[in-house]
Amino acid sequence: MRKKTFAAAALLAAATLTLSACGSGDSGGSPVAAVSEDSKQQAATVLDQPFTKPELVLTDTQGKSYDLRKQTAGHPTLIYFGYTNCPDVCPLTMNNIAVAKKQLSKAEQDELRVVFVTTDPDRDTPAALGKWLKGIDPQVVGLTGKFATIQAAARTLGISVEAPHKDKNGKTVSTHGTQVVAFSPKTDGGYLLYGEDATVDDYTKDLPKIVKGANP
Repeated sequence: MRKKTFAAAALLAAATLTLSACGSGDSGGSPVAAVSEDSKQQAATVLDQPFTKPELVLTDTQGKSYDLRKQTAGHPTLIYFGYTNCPDVCPLTMNNIAVAKKQLSKAEQDELRVVFVTTDPDRDTPAALGKWLKGIDPQVVGLTGKFATIQAAARTLGISVEAPHKDKNGKTVSTHGTQVVAFSPKTDGGYLLYGEDATVDDYTKDLPKIVKGANP
């Protein structure tokens, strides 16, 4: 089976090209990482060199400090950067994951950590995050904090995030990469990337393997 291998340095240099303004209709672009892709289309991109989980301490929806590395260590973990006022990509991605997660056993659901990190912390307070996520999946960990901290953490995963800004209609939008990164419970390395086109069926098929730390 033919595979294409990409150089990490070249893809990371192109990180600023992978942004998507939610609601703009722009494409999220290609994942930024060293990857091997099979010639057949798959939802997940397997990384040759897994990402290191960000050293990130933020505030959860209960207003408590949440140490990402410490509190997800040894757990299968999905991380997504987005914001609650996003009209399309963010709620679609999170709902797709939530629906697929319900197909897992109770034990597998309890093992899985799904983390939503806001890219719009000024508006996404702990209370606002909690209210929004309650309607999707109350088990999702919602995190907020200083924008610079969030932006730097996203960058370590090859995900570019711009400060929220006003669009031409005067509406505040957050422009950010739309990849979901999956981390292995065996190594805590981020070894899979999903783009915004990943469907409920894709996650339903892959989550049982992700929980075990296996490739889809």
